[in-house]
Parts: sequence; structure tokens; C-alpha cells
Amino acid sequence: MNSSHDGSGTHEEPSRVRGRRPARGEPLLDRAFRVLTCFGPDAPVLSLTALAARADLPKATTLRIARRLTEHGALERTDSGHYAIGLRLLEIASVAPRGHGLRALALPYLQDLWHATRQHVQLVVREGLECVLVERLSAHGAQRVMYRVGGRMPLHATAPGLVLLAFAPTRVQEDFLAADHPADEDDLVGMAEALRPKLAAIRRDRFAVFSRPQWDTLMTGVSAPVLDRRRATIAAVSVITPSEQSRPAAHIPAVVAVARAITRAMADEPSATRFS
Repeated sequence: MNSSHDGSGTHEEPSRVRGRRPARGEPLLDRAFRVLTCFGPDAPVLSLTALAARADLPKATTLRIARRLTEHGALERTDSGHYAIGLRLLEIASVAPRGHGLRALALPYLQDLWHATRQHVQLVVREGLECVLVERLSAHGAQRVMYRVGGRMPLHATAPGLVLLAFAPTRVQEDFLAADHPADEDDLVGMAEALRPKLAAIRRDRFAVFSRPQWDTLMTGVSAPVLDRRRATIAAVSVITPSEQSRPAAHIPAVVAVARAITRAMADEPSATRFS
């Protein structure tokens, strides 16, 4: 029997494939996710060769996985034969409670905050020891900021990240403080000795203010926590503004008020527990 396949099978890879062998025992699902995570803002479309190189998989293995993902709509083929993320993934992601579900509930309040400040307005959630930008509203011609919707942000070097870290469970805080974080000249928080009292102050004041350079411009964020029905912090709202163009502290009352308004909406939403 001919052992070759056209990509429709789900069998495990042989132990050797043309010079490289797959990770021993690595499930097909894990390899599929390796392929999907190769795409990003810097690489929205990839050739098979580039995809295999980024995934660190044999080209034949990558082709089989890419074909299966394409069959299910997770990937799409371009006119040139390259691969891109498929709309099926967007459809699936649209029901993520802490993504689009939370965004839909919070969006009217975020729009109010944007109209009041005319600055970047963000909604952020924590994912492990990082945070994810769920929504951002920006004015036309606003100063560029570093993070895109769906992108990951550091907990210790952004205003919403600091809020989410300050109100995270103690275990999460200790895991973060014990982690090996690379030195960064833009890291204005510093070592754990400086971070602990900063987090305590955020818990006391219930907001954070943090400044750091972004694209050669000093940007300041103001952020406040959003709570779920169980009074646990589920997200953070923030306003990001060029430090020299306005007084960032002037945004604190508006940011805190909007965070509280979303918290009240969470309490009034019968199915809001699904966000936590």
C-alpha cells in the first residue's frame, strides 16, 4: 500500500522526515497551533516554505497540517497560493466571553470615554502573566501606540497591566514577581522591591498611572479595574495620551467612572458570570 497522503489523514508522523524529525510524541493539535501562531501583524500571509520555517516543522508535515486547516476554514489560500488566517477563526473567536462578549457589553461606555477624552481608550484582560488588548478606540491622527487589538501587553509596564496585576490573586502576583523578566531600559517599574509597594498603592487608590516611551514619544496611561458580579477584577479600562499634550491625571475621574459603569453593567447582566 502506498503510504503517501494528500493531507486528508490524521495519522501521526513517522519518526524521521527528510532531515528533521517532529518533536517526539507531539500531538497533531499542538503542531496545528504552532502553524496558526506563525501568523501575526508582521506576517499576515506566508508561503508554505516560510510557514514551515517559522513553525520549525518539516515542509511535508506543514503542508498536511495547512491543508487540513484550510479544509476547516482556519486557514485560507491566497491567489498566489500562500496561506492566511481564515474567517472561521474569527467566527469562533467572536463567541469568546472575555473577548467579544465583554467588549460588546463595555463598548457603549468606552465610546463615552472616547468622546470625553479624544484619546486612545482601551479595554484589557489578563491572560496568565500577560494581558490582552480586547478593544481600542482611537481618534483620527492620534499618536501611535505600541499595542494592537488582540495583541499581548506586559503586566508590569502598562497602566492596565499594573491594574490587572495589582488585583490578581496573590499566587499570580508571586509567580510574576518570581519570573525571569529581561532587562529593558524602557522598564520604568524596576525590580520586585519597587513593584510591591506600587501594586499596594494601586489597590488602595483603585487606579494606576504609568508612563513610558512609545515610538519616541512619552505616553501616559491611566487605568482602573472592572469587576464582575463576584467582585473579582476581570478587566481594566485605560486612556493613553501623549504626556506633553495634556495632563494625564485629569483623566482619572473619567476613567474611574467608566470602569464603575461597566462594573454596574456586569452586575445587571444576567449572563455576565460567563465573562469570568
